[in-house]
Amino acid sequence: MRTAAPITMSVAGAGAPARMRHARISPLAAFRTFWPLVRVNHAAVLVSAVLLVVSAGCDAAAIGLVGQLTDDVLTPGDLAAFWEPAALWLGLAAAGAAASVAGSYLAGWTSEHFLLGLRDRVFQHLQQVPPDALDRYGTGDLVSRLTGDIEAVESLVASAPVELITSAVGAVVFAAAAFWTSWQLALITLAAAPLIWIGARVFGALMRTASRAERDSNGRLASLLEESLANMPLVQAYGRQQAERSKVHREGRSWMRAGLQQIRLSSVYGPMSELLETLSVLAVIGAGAWQISEHHLSVGGLLSFAAYLGYLHPRLQELGELLVSASSATAACERVIEVLRTGPVPETAPRPDVLPLAEPVRGGVTFQDVGFSYPCTARPVLQRVHLDITPGLLVAVTGPSGTGKSTLGKLLLRFHEPSQGRILLDGRDISELPVEEVRQHITLLPQDSMLFEGTVHENITYGRPDATEHEVRSAAVAADAHGFVSSLPEGYDTPVGKRGNNLSGGQRRRIALARAMLRTAPVLVLDEPTAGLDDASIARIMAPLRRLTAGRTTFLITHDLRLTTHADLIVHLADGVADLTIPDPLPTMGSPTGNKAA
Repeated sequence: MRTAAPITMSVAGAGAPARMRHARISPLAAFRTFWPLVRVNHAAVLVSAVLLVVSAGCDAAAIGLVGQLTDDVLTPGDLAAFWEPAALWLGLAAAGAAASVAGSYLAGWTSEHFLLGLRDRVFQHLQQVPPDALDRYGTGDLVSRLTGDIEAVESLVASAPVELITSAVGAVVFAAAAFWTSWQLALITLAAAPLIWIGARVFGALMRTASRAERDSNGRLASLLEESLANMPLVQAYGRQQAERSKVHREGRSWMRAGLQQIRLSSVYGPMSELLETLSVLAVIGAGAWQISEHHLSVGGLLSFAAYLGYLHPRLQELGELLVSASSATAACERVIEVLRTGPVPETAPRPDVLPLAEPVRGGVTFQDVGFSYPCTARPVLQRVHLDITPGLLVAVTGPSGTGKSTLGKLLLRFHEPSQGRILLDGRDISELPVEEVRQHITLLPQDSMLFEGTVHENITYGRPDATEHEVRSAAVAADAHGFVSSLPEGYDTPVGKRGNNLSGGQRRRIALARAMLRTAPVLVLDEPTAGLDDASIARIMAPLRRLTAGRTTFLITHDLRLTTHADLIVHLADGVADLTIPDPLPTMGSPTGNKAA
């Protein structure tokens, strides 16, 4: 498959609202937004439409033989006249079936490739969005958008063009055949077409509103279920099962009401279309009987016309349903576009005019009058923070909750861009460097020991998949993890379970330490490395932490003031302002002799 053309749309800036719940776009605008992902396979779309049109043409030609068989074979009882039209009918049926199979497969192939491409694009975008920007969505809601909403987008952008071409051309073919047979009866039949079209427009607008409510409610319910199931131990321990059931029930009822609204609209639209079709058929039968009595039409001609009518009405109904379903799918398009507009997204592509960092990277970090405010907040989190950290220093970052300690690390990793000032790595402004290069030289040890479902080996090598077995074991030994890993049933090939639930908290922390040690980046960000651990567990990981920070520029974000005694420099944040302290000389976590702040 060729590389897809980029989807063109505006992305919200740092100060723009990240959610656009009430923004509405037309089905045509939604189609234009996502069409580039289909256009790369336009040849398959065109061929599938042509094949399906050929299939419809074969059906129309075969129907014409009904009148011939009736008038030349059945009415006079002439069996000899049967074989030639029968053979032709069989040939047309075979050709139509082959064209239908090939066309349907190509249409399905295009749809599946569109689904794969769009899901990959949205997921890739989410991987580049700062984590804080995703917090406004629930995990379940994002999963809903990546699955059900994307499938609805496919029905509008990939499937609808083929269906539209097939239904429209089929309607034209069968209408032309009907006019050829009897233009008077054809006019009676097509009189119902404007009514079907008007009904589709009205019901399409109503269905769009109902679909938006249903998709939003579905996303909220998925997020609620994901949160409740993830926190089930706390729910059970606090006896809050009934409260959680009530919340799920309330959101479930909201989803049910939105679904019932869609059902009501569909229940009315279908029978209404069938009623119009019945009135048209009765009018045709009455007019046809009159034409036969006046010898303007043969019985075979009326049967052929009735067959054309049997194919024409479904095509007209399909066109109306396409309009209704397009309006419904537009609500899903809006939800996917909303995710794609969530930002800001840092530039990740390498720029040819920017030279990479000089090797080896030493790890000098400078914050030059850095300020930062989160979107939609009036008060800045950081104000004119100035730090000049020489390579190899251990910097403890302390302060009350909400004063911007973790924000410093996020700015360094370019999860966010400073509102003012610059951040330098070895004297280079990191905003001028590709995000991937900046993060290549920084290792993050988050507060939560994040493990993925997989083996111990896979989790240790997550940051360096190409690491050798010797390097993996050396990192595990340095992190004081080799001992307990060796005692596991399958050693390094033992599954850790979802989120590492097969391991204790201390074991998960040591696996995370081994992963950080294996990466060997010159800059290290430790976010509350001892949070949630008891004194015995803290004492056990202190030696691995010292080995991890040795020779690296380390930012130790902590509430535990006991850890600050090992620091070369203490940064205390309060009201967004950094207050610097150089502690008395003590052995640091990085070396037995200590480093001095410049």
